[in-house]
Amino acid sequence: MKKEIRSAVNFLKNLLRTSNVNDQNLDAFGKKLQELLRVHYRHHWFPDKPNKGSGYRCLRTCGNRIDPVILKAGEAAGLGSHTLHIIMPQELTIWIDPGEVSYRIGEEGSICVLFEQIQAKTCKEEVLAYSNNNAADCFHPRYASTMAMS
Repeated sequence: MKKEIRSAVNFLKNLLRTSNVNDQNLDAFGKKLQELLRVHYRHHWFPDKPNKGSGYRCLRTCGNRIDPVILKAGEAAGLGSHTLHIIMPQELTIWIDPGEVSYRIGEEGSICVLFEQIQAKTCKEEVLAYSNNNAADCFHPRYASTMAMS
């Protein structure tokens, strides 16, 4: 959860940075937002079912409405709601899910991935994917070099 939250927070900090928000306010905003999101997601984080609770973990700005968690972090950092309304995109959606963080600016915008955790495949899965057959059950890396020589 930490990597995913950090990714989303850094993205939002970079949005604020483009509007010349000073480093002190950016740091305060980032720390408070990380803290708020950890508490907010505590009972809504399911790594084995990443889509479960996705709507709850979504951060959104829509017109003049900004997600309350973002507003709280902004106010704690000395950035009032008026300032955030000026800086934030009119339409922004950030999905913070186990293993992936993505965002979309605008209702019709493309979805862009900020963070994606790649699951390591086992040797057998790699061989199956490469060979595209079930003969991998007989594959033994220890014997691969002797088989190649014969």
